[in-house]
Amino acid sequence: MHIEFKIVRMSIVKKILLLFIIFKLLLVLLPAGAQENKTTPSNSLAKDSLSIVKTDSITTKHDSIQPKKKATIEAKVDYQSKDSIIMTGDNMFYLFGDGNVKYMDMELKSEYMRVSMDSSIVYATFGLDSIGHEMGYPVFKDGGGEYEAKTMRYNFKTQKGFATDIITQQGEGYVTAGRTKKLKDGILYMVDGKYTTCDEHDHPHFYLNLTKAKVRTGKNIVAGPAYLVIEDVPLPIALPFGYFPFSKSYSSGVIMPTYGDEMTRGFYLRDGGYYFALSDYIDLALTGEIYTKGSWGLNARSTYRKKYKFSGNFNAGYLVTITGDKGIDYNRTEDFKINWNHNQDPKSNPYTVFGASVNFSSTSYDRNQINSIYNSDMYTQNTKASSINITQRFPDSPWSMSANMQISQNSKDSLISMTLPNMTINMSTVFPFRRKQQLGNERWYEKISLSYSGVLTNSIRAKQEELFTSNLLRDWDNKMTHSIPVSATFSAFKYINITPSVNYNEVWSTKKKLKGYDRTRQAVVPTDTIYGFYRTYDFSASLGFNTILYGMYKPWKVFGDKVQAIRHVFTPTFSLSARPNFGSSNFGFYETFTYYDKDGVVHTETYSPYEGAPSAGRASSSLGFGFQNNLEMKVKSDSDSTGVKKISLIDNFSLSGSYDLTADSMRWSDFSVNLRLKFGKNYNISLSGMLDPYTYVPVVNPNTGQVVGGRRANVMRWEAGKGFARLRSTGTSFSYSFNTESVKKLLSIFTGKKAEDEEDKSSGGNGDSNLPNEGMPGEEGDGQQVKAGGLRSAKKDTGEYDQDGYLKNNINWNLSLGYNISLNYDMSRFDPVSCEYPYKITQGLSISGSLSPSKGWNFNFSTNYDFDSKTFPYMNCSISRDLHCWQMTASFIPMGPYKSYNFSIAVKSSLLQDLKYEQRSSPRDAMDWY
Repeated sequence: MHIEFKIVRMSIVKKILLLFIIFKLLLVLLPAGAQENKTTPSNSLAKDSLSIVKTDSITTKHDSIQPKKKATIEAKVDYQSKDSIIMTGDNMFYLFGDGNVKYMDMELKSEYMRVSMDSSIVYATFGLDSIGHEMGYPVFKDGGGEYEAKTMRYNFKTQKGFATDIITQQGEGYVTAGRTKKLKDGILYMVDGKYTTCDEHDHPHFYLNLTKAKVRTGKNIVAGPAYLVIEDVPLPIALPFGYFPFSKSYSSGVIMPTYGDEMTRGFYLRDGGYYFALSDYIDLALTGEIYTKGSWGLNARSTYRKKYKFSGNFNAGYLVTITGDKGIDYNRTEDFKINWNHNQDPKSNPYTVFGASVNFSSTSYDRNQINSIYNSDMYTQNTKASSINITQRFPDSPWSMSANMQISQNSKDSLISMTLPNMTINMSTVFPFRRKQQLGNERWYEKISLSYSGVLTNSIRAKQEELFTSNLLRDWDNKMTHSIPVSATFSAFKYINITPSVNYNEVWSTKKKLKGYDRTRQAVVPTDTIYGFYRTYDFSASLGFNTILYGMYKPWKVFGDKVQAIRHVFTPTFSLSARPNFGSSNFGFYETFTYYDKDGVVHTETYSPYEGAPSAGRASSSLGFGFQNNLEMKVKSDSDSTGVKKISLIDNFSLSGSYDLTADSMRWSDFSVNLRLKFGKNYNISLSGMLDPYTYVPVVNPNTGQVVGGRRANVMRWEAGKGFARLRSTGTSFSYSFNTESVKKLLSIFTGKKAEDEEDKSSGGNGDSNLPNEGMPGEEGDGQQVKAGGLRSAKKDTGEYDQDGYLKNNINWNLSLGYNISLNYDMSRFDPVSCEYPYKITQGLSISGSLSPSKGWNFNFSTNYDFDSKTFPYMNCSISRDLHCWQMTASFIPMGPYKSYNFSIAVKSSLLQDLKYEQRSSPRDAMDWY
């Protein structure tokens, strides 16, 4: 037996008493210990006689202790106390003030403890402070867990104990009991217990009253009859028995379904099934739904992740929807969906990258299965896009290869565009004539660079019902496109950059589609398809010039020295491009036939039977131009007398267009104008527009004599005295968010006062530091009992208080506005007087916001305003309330085809997620899809 004593603080009288007891104990023990070391026969007989007499007396008094058995305590026992430790002659130890006893892997802390070394029993209880409040509750720790009680008796040898008013945390919840018996291996037997996830242990907001319970620490709780109690009010909801499993690692288990009813499909059980914990990297959840009127569905969800490698999720569903009555309006539809997202960690393989984003479903799936009706993106979008791609790069090589699959689905008309596969082979820019070892100046031909891009596509555009019955050879379009750009950059007169370039494209296809005139349908239609290998090509050349001009203006000193200089950067660009007419008979890419219509008029039709043929038309040669401007100003800094700072006046102002040198009319293109202004570091304004340089003349219907529109005339506006050009289209958009902090800062600018948070910081924090804390809620002296101990500590967070002791009720809010506007020609109307198209303004406004009027309350909304109908076609609102261990949520859509609501109040803990109340309306009852 080994005992260590640690005396932290002890009075003089107690120290003298303790030394006297230790001295008397040594006088008794040392002679017996000395006689053990002697080996003479006479000494041995003396030892035996003494031992027999002492042992008999002890055995008579305590039958349970045998003299020949090993010591009761098998390891070192550490004692510690902040106040004092007292040992008496009967092997009793008393610890006062934050006592701590450690034995092997067990530890007991308490304000007061009594230890019996003979029986190996320790008794612990709480203490009282100067005003009579309880403090220092016993806290016991062992390999099985941690327990806190008001009184505790524990036997170190048998590892059994008894406690009153115990509290222990198991999983996400807490177990309390009036009387508890602890057995070996962390097993607890409880009477009059409670199980709850609320950390207000004395008065939890809710709990399951367990008449009897067995707790296997860290594993499960098995309870006898139990009933639910909310706010100390027992409810007539009882269970004959209860089972609560715990696990630190995720495991398989049953997923409880939700219930409800719909007008069209009847009562239902939904989202119930089984969860499979397949491994540490992947899981699987199989759920289903069933309705009383015959509808049913299955769903499989899986999430996988491997650190530093990849991560993703998969979701597949199948749904059978039955509505109506047989013989009247019976309808049965079968739908499916596949969602798959896969992301590869860039560090796993820098040369091979694989990714997937698949969102495919049948056209009617979303309207028959809407689990997230309050997510507007799911049903306000008509198109869905999916893609799977893989990219392979080759080290120390300019070549790379990628392949992808793309699907675009339009749920409005069930039209699907699919490309499977789409393979690309790329060669990055190389300089084929550059020497491996540079000697002397770079030669002109060494500046020539080229690259290559080849794309193999296999695509189809068809209805959903036609996609899976299509023929790969006849219905799918197959082609391969090659692109080889060649360019170089030279300098002339040191300041002008000249960039010549040639671009060559070639297309390989497997079909040749012939056309003809169908007299029955009175239209030009496809007549035949010839399969084989066909090749088309096109090429073009261009020559570009660009330079940069700088202009510096220094204001006269008579205007002061605040403005140091104004700099103007002017960047002109010119380009000359040429392209032959690939529609001529010399290339053979187009065919022509003539036909008579029903009126006997002769028509000539020209078309290309080849997939990906170059566009036909006359040979073109055009001159392009562009002018970019940047204007900045240097001014003296107000903070630094010797420094200057830059101010952007115009970040970018550009004008671009082209002039066709070979056209017989309409040679000028529209002019593109862009303006960007920069205000500070984070706020920019961008404006863009198209300028129309031509005039218009009316188009008159010969039968009615009315003006039905206008057409361009080959007369420039400056020639007709109408200015340089007229704005054809422009638009801009912006968004801004307002919140509590931004408004405070804005008000502080106008009023010159600091914001409240800045005042708090400057004053050193929470109000006046000289004011006392008496009377503050949550502090000692406010009339509330302050309890010591880990689990019994007060958990209430009443909030922040100002310097006068009043509770601060910070109302946090946020409002986000998004606005876009565009100005365009209204092509449906034409003014014959001014010979101009009037303007049409298109606007869009989106509003979203949140409000937290007090702690725990949150309100969110989002909507859009339609300026054409002058209504809000859609609005989504939600309200939530944090009820400590409960959560209340209410979501509702007050307008539109998805008008509905959803109310739920449930326990936060995932273990008791089925302890809830829900009330909802189905959006199907308000929808009119047809």
